[in-house]
Amino acid sequence: MITVSDLSLNFDGSNLFSNVNIKFTPGNCYGIIGANGAGKSTFLRILSGDLEPSSGDVIMPKELRMSVLKQDHYAFDDFSVLDTIIMGNQHLYGIMKEKDAIYAKEDFSDEDGIRAGELEGEFADLGGWEAESDASRLVQGLGMDASIIDAQMGGLTGNEKVKVLLAQALFGKPDIILLDEPTNNLDIQAVVWLEEFLMDYPGTVIVVSHDRYFLNNVCTHIVDIDFGKIKLYVGNYDFWYESSQLVQRMLKDQNKKKEDKIKELQNFIARFSANKSKSKQATSRRKLLDKLAVEEMPASSRKYPYVGFNMDREPGKEILEVENLSKTIDGVKVLNNVSFRINKEDKVGFVAENEIAMTTLFKILMGEMEPDEGSFKWGQTVSTSYFPQDNTSYFDGCTLNIAEWLKQFTTEETETYLRSFLGRMLFSGDDIYKEVRVLSGGEKVRCMLSRMMMFGSNVLVVDQPTNHLDLESITAVNNGLMDFKGVILFASHDHQFMQTLANRIIELTDDGIIDRLSSYDEFLEYKKQMNA
Repeated sequence: MITVSDLSLNFDGSNLFSNVNIKFTPGNCYGIIGANGAGKSTFLRILSGDLEPSSGDVIMPKELRMSVLKQDHYAFDDFSVLDTIIMGNQHLYGIMKEKDAIYAKEDFSDEDGIRAGELEGEFADLGGWEAESDASRLVQGLGMDASIIDAQMGGLTGNEKVKVLLAQALFGKPDIILLDEPTNNLDIQAVVWLEEFLMDYPGTVIVVSHDRYFLNNVCTHIVDIDFGKIKLYVGNYDFWYESSQLVQRMLKDQNKKKEDKIKELQNFIARFSANKSKSKQATSRRKLLDKLAVEEMPASSRKYPYVGFNMDREPGKEILEVENLSKTIDGVKVLNNVSFRINKEDKVGFVAENEIAMTTLFKILMGEMEPDEGSFKWGQTVSTSYFPQDNTSYFDGCTLNIAEWLKQFTTEETETYLRSFLGRMLFSGDDIYKEVRVLSGGEKVRCMLSRMMMFGSNVLVVDQPTNHLDLESITAVNNGLMDFKGVILFASHDHQFMQTLANRIIELTDDGIIDRLSSYDEFLEYKKQMNA
């Protein structure tokens, strides 16, 4: 159990959050949510002991062991994968190294023998003899070959390092696990395995994540950082979201009724305050009006951008025909004889083991890359908008501010129009004069979405649109695309995004494609049956 008592954190004279009182108990998984900058990762650092609060306490019994998902992917480059994973239990790792050092001595003394015996007993009690097999099971569960445990961390790819550090955090049955964005850069199979691992986990799990589907599957509670407060709610993310929206609607309805009553009283007072026969009634209503104060809506730190796509015209029956496309990149054939036809009602989610395959296909369809073989043809009535996974070329070296940058893509060039449009995309005040080259990843994504909305296209090609976005922006993009009446070709790591949007799944394989008219969950079930 972790007990947080009267905790506050002050930055630059203002509280990030204050008077936090929460108990985290075994057998539960707590999802920490909040807008970007609300303090999610900061709160996790306080719980881990990496950051001191301004006031208050974090109390954890000394006998409990906490494990934290490390964020520095280069910190263990000089170690083997096996050693890196076992370091998840520092006490066990220390015993293992001390034991090995004693046995390596040439002048092995009686005292060394006694100490080695003590270490062997403690090593066995901590499950040291099963450490290698436990590490192997973790890396295999995360989709890597067991042989990787003998490799050096410095020689691994970025995605492999992410998985090894996750295995480190899960190793050795810790009592408490703290995970900051554990699903980032994980493939579908690894995420499913992690969900199952955490759902069966008997200890306490506290996780920060932008993956709504993951939060829904694993969380028993939601820890919401908002209004400068941290509050605990029972249930998963969807339950919290629906509840919070209901509360907001109730407050708005309540305030609307009060506002209507105030107007009625004000009108009465204005009409009859000079009328002697009605003056007593006017006075009583004035007293009532003084007592009737409209409650201010809580000033939430959450902001949802407006994302909506409108078609200037509907497309005809002919949308897109792809025939025998092939492409090799850096000696690897990422597209092999790909053929498919897109229909007017399609919302196609693309998947592939090699993510480069999807990005390559989209680049070819948008004319940014030539295929080695094959052809494709868009219908004559089709107009397209493209959201690339890598938007670097749109911003690097560009000295335009946000308003000037967006003005390139619209015929409506007045500052009033641009300011109104950008305001809905959460660029307010002087924000619109920021140079686009210095924007954050999330701000650049919102600029790219704004650009797409200007075109009025009837076909959207969207490659990983949820990268760099917070939960609120992801929800807005998801809802905006769900409401779009045209055709969508897209790829995303966000499970809920895929499930709520796609009515057809195309998997790019080494031999061509697998094409299914189905939801994403139905496709995964089909794949599971195929591989059984």
